Amino acid sequence: MQRGLLFVAVLLTLAFCGQLGAAEPPATIKVIFVGDMMLAELPGEAIASGVDPYAPFDSVFKQADITLGNLECVVATTGEKVPKPYNFEASPRCIPVLKKHFTAVTIANNHSGDYGKGALAEQCDLLEQAKLPYFGGGRDSSAAHTPLILERNGIRLALLGYNEFKPRIFEAGATTPGIAWSVDQLVVDDIHTAREKYHADLVIPFMHWGWEYEEISDRQRSFGRTMIDAGADAVVGAHPHVRQAIEYYHGKPIFYSLGDFVFNGFHDEETLTGWVLQLTLDKTGVGEWKTMVAHLDDRGLPHLVEGVKSPHGDARKGERLDYDPPYPKHVANE
Repeated sequence: MQRGLLFVAVLLTLAFCGQLGAAEPPATIKVIFVGDMMLAELPGEAIASGVDPYAPFDSVFKQADITLGNLECVVATTGEKVPKPYNFEASPRCIPVLKKHFTAVTIANNHSGDYGKGALAEQCDLLEQAKLPYFGGGRDSSAAHTPLILERNGIRLALLGYNEFKPRIFEAGATTPGIAWSVDQLVVDDIHTAREKYHADLVIPFMHWGWEYEEISDRQRSFGRTMIDAGADAVVGAHPHVRQAIEYYHGKPIFYSLGDFVFNGFHDEETLTGWVLQLTLDKTGVGEWKTMVAHLDDRGLPHLVEGVKSPHGDARKGERLDYDPPYPKHVANE
């Protein structure tokens, strides 16, 4: 009897030790990015009437630890139009809707300054009052270039935002509000600072770049790779109003353009279709990633399109799913 009990005790001890010795899977977080969100004009009217433009994606967003998008307008009640072809100023009533669905927004784009620096400063006030974090802009250049640090599951993610599309007068000054302008060495320095000063495990720049309605430019490809070489774990882009190619460079993904997410005024299929990007991250970088298709209706509001091929892959293995036109082709460069 005693031998039997001893044998059982030994088995239990071995099992317990085996459990202790088993490697724990690394902690991960899921991060969602969407492209341009213009909340003036028809989308703004929809919000004013009580419509939540993000409701069709509510269940998708709730699966993520962090949700991010590009706020392609200034949210303010003041200011005068800056002379340019298009100016977008959204009502502050859009902020509770944004707050409901998004962890943070980038304001680094070519519309944040549409109504002058005073309106941009008002937007900073409104977002801060709502406790909705933002990055890629601020009350001065130091704030605009400071990374937003979000920590989930023990993983510190640094987010940086930059604009490359005119007018450059929207750039933040030493003592004046504005956005972070994409200057190569400054961006490289910001990536280094995010790791060295802010102790980020991961760094992802969210870029506003490229030519509208076109495939990726030589500038995008060259600078995307520069950011990866500087230590970025992925690069995400928007602005061209169409989806662009996805590239692996040294095993890290560059999503050149996600296209539009909330934006009226477009009529062809390419400009009415955007990607919702979901990244699965651990402390070493991007593992799996996938996209979902958003289709914009006649008010510029997004709807989830299911059952349609959309790119996904595993950055560690270089695996990716090919998909049918009209989606752009993948480009692989190791």
